[in-house]
Amino acid sequence: MTELAVSVLPSLEGVAAADWDGCGAGVNPFTTHRFLSALERSGSVGGRTGWTPAHLVARVGGAVAGVAPLYVKSHSQGEYIFDHAWAHAWERAGGSYYPKLQGAVPFTPVTGPRLIAPDPAVQRALLEAMTKVAGQAGLSGVHVTFCTGAEAELGEAAGFLRRTTQQFHWFNDGYASYDDFLAALSSRKRKAIRKERERAQDFGGTIRSLRGDQIEDRHWDAFWTFYQDTGGRKWGRPYLTRAFFDELHATMRDDCLLIVAERGGRPVAGALNLIGPDALYGRYWGCIEDHPFLHFELCYHQAIDWAIAHRLARVEAGAQGEHKLARGYLPVETHSLHWLADPGFSRAVAQYLEQERAAVDDEIEVLTDYGPFRRGPLQQEQD
Repeated sequence: MTELAVSVLPSLEGVAAADWDGCGAGVNPFTTHRFLSALERSGSVGGRTGWTPAHLVARVGGAVAGVAPLYVKSHSQGEYIFDHAWAHAWERAGGSYYPKLQGAVPFTPVTGPRLIAPDPAVQRALLEAMTKVAGQAGLSGVHVTFCTGAEAELGEAAGFLRRTTQQFHWFNDGYASYDDFLAALSSRKRKAIRKERERAQDFGGTIRSLRGDQIEDRHWDAFWTFYQDTGGRKWGRPYLTRAFFDELHATMRDDCLLIVAERGGRPVAGALNLIGPDALYGRYWGCIEDHPFLHFELCYHQAIDWAIAHRLARVEAGAQGEHKLARGYLPVETHSLHWLADPGFSRAVAQYLEQERAAVDDEIEVLTDYGPFRRGPLQQEQD
């Protein structure tokens, strides 16, 4: 290979969008230059947020051959792969877990490329550069979260620890309509979903799906109120600034699907999704009025409706939530990679992760069996 060099950038402004996306970042809306730049320009990362950009750019013969979104973190918030117990153990032993390096899309528990390069040799060089940056800066370690399965295998072969967690995704089995999807469920689950949707849609208003220029400033204002309420109840303060949604509208409005419930012409609840080439990604939800099952309708059922109508392969509804299982979302593995500078601590975490992987495998198997889909004739009768 021609000489390969990896540099660290304090901002996405240091690399052209065409070069960044041209490495393969465009396959996922969250790894695009425009999404990550929106986080920076809006002040959602950088400054005192605890997310300091330190992106990697690999060049071969001067041309950009690979990139990696990377941040120096002073906490573990907004990651969704939880390592708080590791931090407490490290600090009880007299060490300093923070700062650390995080290869991730901030506040986004969505699987996608993190070692963004078509050549595995360049991907390995990006991993090696991460450990060098961490070692030279005296950081506790490197964490590459929600990477692809192929990246997890590559990283494990390079000496990183592999972690397996789970989410719930809905898969489109060639359904022609929502009723076609319901026909694949057991009778009991099918009836329960129909009743749930009826109650949700009887909230006294209308539900609209908005995209692109259909989304007006007033909708973003309303959604910001929803987002603040949810963020304040879940994690203390919202991660994203109001300016982020303006940036999102300016550069990615055609990639946004905003499902809004309105009553008396006034938005009272909403769910924001991003649209990928083959998937719909549910991201944020919020409301100013509580109505039975409206959350499930906007976040899960309406997303399935839209995915079927637009022939998308799946809906990824975000982190956690076993309540998604009864609504047709099945458990799937998610992956992350971890490199810890202290050898003894690394060995202890490796033992823990081995046990955790076995537990996650068992849980996925059990939850899949409890899913709502029809099975064999005897089981169908029982359902």
